[in-house]
Amino acid sequence: MTVETTPPVSGPAPLSAADERTWAMLAHLSVLVNLFTGVLGPVVALGIYLLFYNRSKYVAYHAMQSFLFQLLWWYGLGIVWAIVGLLSAVVVGILLIPAACVLTPFFLVGMAIAPIVGIIGAIRTAQGQDFRYWWVGDWVRGVLN
Repeated sequence: MTVETTPPVSGPAPLSAADERTWAMLAHLSVLVNLFTGVLGPVVALGIYLLFYNRSKYVAYHAMQSFLFQLLWWYGLGIVWAIVGLLSAVVVGILLIPAACVLTPFFLVGMAIAPIVGIIGAIRTAQGQDFRYWWVGDWVRGVLN
C-alpha cells in the first residue's frame, strides 16, 4: 500500500542578503521621490514594505521606518497648517497660528534634512549596516517584533 503525501506548502522565498540590502537602500532612497512628485515617497516606501514584509524582516523594518519618517516630515507641516486653517474660523484656531509659526521652521528644517538622512540610510543598508531614523526607528522595531 502506498501513501501519497502532498508537498509542504511554502511561503515566498526569503531574500538574499544582497537583495535585502538593495531593497532596504531603495526604501530609504524613496525620500528622493518627494523631490519630484511632492508626495509619493511614502507610497514607494509603503509599497516596498508590502512587497517584502513576509520575505525579509530587515527590508520590512527599513521600509516601514522610511514610510513613517516621510509621513512625519513631508505631511506633518501640511497637517499642522490644515488643522490651523480649520480651527482659525474660531478663536481657538486664531490663537494656534503663533504655535504653527513657531513649528514651521522645525518642519522646514526636517524637510531639508530628510533627503540627506534617507541617503545616509540607503548607504548604510546597502553596506549591510543597521540604520534607525530618530523618533520612529525604535518604535517600528518594537511594532514589527
